[in-house]
Amino acid sequence: MSDHRFPCESCGAQLLFTPGQTTLTCPYCGQEQTIPEGDAAERRNALREIDFVSTLARMEEAADHEETRILACPNCGAQTEFPEGVQATTCPFCATPLVAAHAGTHRHIRPAAIIPFVLDEAQALRAMREWLGQLWFAPGGLKDYARAERRMTGIYVPYWTFDAATETAYRGQRGDNYTVSRMVIRNGKPTTVTEIRIRWRAVRGRVARAFDDVLVLASQGLPRAHTDALEPWDLTALRPYRPDYLSGFLAEGYQLGLREGFVIAREKMDRVIEQDIRHDIGGDHQRITEKATEIRDVTFKHVLLPVWMAAYRYRNRSFRFVVNGQTGKVQGERPWSGWKIALAILAALLLAGLAGWGYQWGVENGYISP
Repeated sequence: MSDHRFPCESCGAQLLFTPGQTTLTCPYCGQEQTIPEGDAAERRNALREIDFVSTLARMEEAADHEETRILACPNCGAQTEFPEGVQATTCPFCATPLVAAHAGTHRHIRPAAIIPFVLDEAQALRAMREWLGQLWFAPGGLKDYARAERRMTGIYVPYWTFDAATETAYRGQRGDNYTVSRMVIRNGKPTTVTEIRIRWRAVRGRVARAFDDVLVLASQGLPRAHTDALEPWDLTALRPYRPDYLSGFLAEGYQLGLREGFVIAREKMDRVIEQDIRHDIGGDHQRITEKATEIRDVTFKHVLLPVWMAAYRYRNRSFRFVVNGQTGKVQGERPWSGWKIALAILAALLLAGLAGWGYQWGVENGYISP
């Protein structure tokens, strides 16, 4: 990871990015510095879609790189920056203690665009507390954690976005329901019953889909299920990347490469294409026996998205909570309280036993017909 420092011209303290604003502010003397927006050409260049095929061949030579002093967390794999002079810290992703003895360097491609933080730490804490307060069977310590004035870490998380045009030829079967009636004997009496059956017929066709900004997490420090649950992001808020937005925050370098990222993007695209095929087949049931997808005009962007993070340790395990720094949506792992679950099961059994006893008593005393 890397952080960026901008000294105040008046007192020399570090200027910090203000979430929801376009300024850097000195926390001591209050001096403000406006972050340049850049001209229209710079914005178009930062947000342009980059050709995927040609870039794979030349990206290492053509892209801007930067190096940071990092240590990979032995627990979650996240790469944490170690500034000069720091010998020990904790991993912001899972709260595992880290020491600088085995720190190395990480060379990575600079991002092209960024969504700056909209929510500040206080707003993220409120969102997390509300989410934690709704959890059933959580340990009491977790609720104490939610009420305490805990710090959260603001991290810009790396993503790839992919665009592509696809066309898929398919073969399959369409199933349409129909009903038949027949006579059966039940309890010695003839009864008419209705059955639903399926009439299948072979189908074939083509579907086309243009994909725009398919997001793929490029970090290994966060569970993909958590970050996927933070979607949707408003990608129209992307701005050209400037280090100013990182002041006071961390920015993780990507660990999932471009090729690997596109594999995941294709899996997302394939799921959408399958739904398109089923819709195109129509009917009540669909079988897809064969499909072949042609993909072209693949482009990508490397972007940073804002996430507030907290880690809670319970019984020697780390549980992470993440808050979308743009929308306030919360997702996370959660510990379960064994004794609360056992108490709930015991209460349910007790209620079931009382209900059974009440039924039996009612039958025996003539209040309930057996």
